[in-house]
Amino acid sequence: MQKENQASKYAPANRLTGVSEYYFSKKLKEVAQMNAEGKNVISLGIGSPDMPPSEQTVSTLCQEAQNADGHGYQPYVGIPELRKAFAGWYKQWYNVELNPNTEIQPLIGSKEGILHVTLAFVNPGEQVLVPNPGYPTYTSLSNILGAEVVTYNLKEENGWMPDFEELEAMDLTRVKLMWTNYPNMPTGANATPELYEKLVDFARRKGIIIVNDNPYSFILNDKPLSILSVPGAKECCIEFNSMSKSHNMPGWRIGMLASNADFVQWILKVKSNIDSGMFRAMQLAAAKALEAGEDWYESNNQNYRNRRQLAGEIMEALQCTYDDNQVGMFLWGKIPASCTDVEELTEKVLHQARVFITPGFIFGSNGARYIRISLCCKDEKLAEALERIKEMNKNK
Repeated sequence: MQKENQASKYAPANRLTGVSEYYFSKKLKEVAQMNAEGKNVISLGIGSPDMPPSEQTVSTLCQEAQNADGHGYQPYVGIPELRKAFAGWYKQWYNVELNPNTEIQPLIGSKEGILHVTLAFVNPGEQVLVPNPGYPTYTSLSNILGAEVVTYNLKEENGWMPDFEELEAMDLTRVKLMWTNYPNMPTGANATPELYEKLVDFARRKGIIIVNDNPYSFILNDKPLSILSVPGAKECCIEFNSMSKSHNMPGWRIGMLASNADFVQWILKVKSNIDSGMFRAMQLAAAKALEAGEDWYESNNQNYRNRRQLAGEIMEALQCTYDDNQVGMFLWGKIPASCTDVEELTEKVLHQARVFITPGFIFGSNGARYIRISLCCKDEKLAEALERIKEMNKNK
């Protein structure tokens, strides 16, 4: 009883009010418990690439980790080798010129960047525009940091692109940032030069900073695009990129942002007070990974194409419809009219077929009639998931 009274004296900070544990953090605990009970759940939930980085990347890591002088603190701005490699990568694949000394900031993953950018640009009570549907961390971190979230609609009938007429009609006087994410997660909608031109024009006219999250542009996508390829975009845009998806390195936590020198310096003020530089051997290995040629990306994508075919068959077995033009490492599908609730469907699939599929409502209200299937699963497991769902359908 005394311990209970002691605990009642404490409370979390007010900033946690209205912020819940990340959906996947909670759900994967449930899946782990089911697996502990011997239920052998096949997870098609998260986008964690299950293929390895290039052999040269791993061998560079192993070799450099043997260097006795390479274990100390590293520069907050990242080592020159990595910044130059990112600049070369942007020039080769996006045709974007970046100054490696002033316009690039390596990150411990893009999620870290969301925190740093929000702290650098948004005062408590100011507003940020967040897509609906969209990556939940844009909303949750904004809430934690005291920013006011204003959602803007992405809808299937508009190709999952922003409705610029709707945006123009909004009161934007307190908006500091607009989060965009193309190729889009969760919908798979691809970027176009016209979209990026419209976003840059909108940002310049409204005095808003566009932050484009761009980790999926090498997955099942013939032509990677960067918003920074638009003339004048560096003045009003920040772009995130990540090695997690494009180079099969999610656990390495290596990403980057690019923008004008002033924006990068302001973000560095935040970053340098929160964390330190990444392990030198990892940075050198990441620089090696960025040298990958077209053959490496194509080999990676061949695996994703095979998986995409199986994911499409799973969608069809669930009577879901999807756009075949999607890119990225997920397949996004609309549930049938006969299904009243998406979570009812995903829970049925989880507990009867023992397959975990993501319900679209976690990405916002505009995802409430959709499901998302991850392609980060071996072909044989996807095929087994398909057979389990077909068996579930037989036993209705």
